[in-house]
Amino acid sequence: MLEACLEVIHNHSDILVGIQDMGAAGLVSSTSEMASKAGSGLKLNLDLVPQRETNMTPYEMMLSESQERMVLCIKKGHEDEIVELFKKYELDAVNIGEVTDDGMYTLFHQGEKVAEIPVDSLAEDAPVYSREMKEPARIAEFVKAEKFIPEIANATEVLKDLLSQPTVASKRSIYETYDSRVMTNTVVAPGSDAAVIRLRHSNKALAMTTDCNARYLYLNPEIGGQIAVAEAARNIIASGGKPLAITDCLNFGNPEKPEQFYELSKACDGVSESCRVLSTPVISGNVSLYNETNGQAILPTPMIGMVGLIEDVTHITTQDFKDAGDLIYIIGETADDFSGSEIQKMMTGKISGTLNFDLQAEKENQKHVLKAIQAGLVKSAHDLSEGGLAVALVESAFANNKGISVHFEGKVSQLFSESQGRFILSVHPKDEKNFEALMAGKASKLGQVTDKSEIKISAKDGEISLSTAEAKAIYEGAIPCLMK
Repeated sequence: MLEACLEVIHNHSDILVGIQDMGAAGLVSSTSEMASKAGSGLKLNLDLVPQRETNMTPYEMMLSESQERMVLCIKKGHEDEIVELFKKYELDAVNIGEVTDDGMYTLFHQGEKVAEIPVDSLAEDAPVYSREMKEPARIAEFVKAEKFIPEIANATEVLKDLLSQPTVASKRSIYETYDSRVMTNTVVAPGSDAAVIRLRHSNKALAMTTDCNARYLYLNPEIGGQIAVAEAARNIIASGGKPLAITDCLNFGNPEKPEQFYELSKACDGVSESCRVLSTPVISGNVSLYNETNGQAILPTPMIGMVGLIEDVTHITTQDFKDAGDLIYIIGETADDFSGSEIQKMMTGKISGTLNFDLQAEKENQKHVLKAIQAGLVKSAHDLSEGGLAVALVESAFANNKGISVHFEGKVSQLFSESQGRFILSVHPKDEKNFEALMAGKASKLGQVTDKSEIKISAKDGEISLSTAEAKAIYEGAIPCLMK
């Protein structure tokens, strides 16, 4: 199905008017959305719809969510051309109706008109819930709460503890139980910022990732929603891709409760705003509501799946440091951002505080990093997320068993800050001047990659020192140990 549709798009774009997948609500959703967007109407003959079962009612045919189906709108007179193309792939392609100019959605079944309704009433003018919503009382308490700043007595031990947290530790023991090699097209397998799949017969590739930190949404659903999209975009950028679009999986509690409807509504506002600023439309998604245990809702979790385009396979970038002597840079500003952080959860067992997030600064940092990658000036790239700078640095050292020698100008506690919009990049020394000029002051040099397989990170008031092997053993072994 995918290959056939791609052939239509690439080789028959002159006769292809529109194409859409059939997901939730099946045929009624896909066809009404297409007609509404075009400002047209349509007539469908349900007798022509391919069916796997007999005696299906019009209601069942329109709402069936059978998989592997697409709807194509083709210029009149070219139907046979498309039917023959799909036959080549041993697929059914059937002409089931036509576009009209009356704005009506009309269905026929066994010679009878069984439905006639304005198209827009099924799409843009469909009824919208207007439920009562109320800001949860906890959010006002978070605003009043004393700002959490961790006291670090031994930064090396703190890093070890963070590397053993399930949300930070390697997920290798989980993802290796699944096949991640897609018909030999996988270029970057799980474990880096995004998976990368090559596009056959081209020099392009696709980068894909999923992301969401529910703790941020618990603190502030709107800002947390913005961050979920932004972090997914950072993963795509760090892989050398341009973010294209998202799918969202909205996991929330009971929307009939005002506080939980507030979380749902505000989170969607946040996702929408980031998508607008980062030019990543929501092209699909699903919703899972009423997720409660004994009346207690899950944390608001709009899981974001994002796809990006890598224009040239030479731009594919991974998070691992490559060669000794390469220079290490941090992109973005680091502050005391510990609210909802991994270190706050680990040290206090609580989620508290307020979030700081500058979406425009995020956009600018992403733009500059992608430019540097496309200019061939970046050897590795990794976004900063759970655990902050220290965790990102050691993660980048693991794959090639490298060491690092880094000096951070800030406080040692800020090595674990989760300020947004940041990246770790490595650059060949010969490209230092060109890289710094392109980054226009957004990059700060931290140190270099070494062959000593030792992690050395110093800050104003403390340091981290351990072997790469020890850090990796903790990182790789945490989840298997918990699963025993």
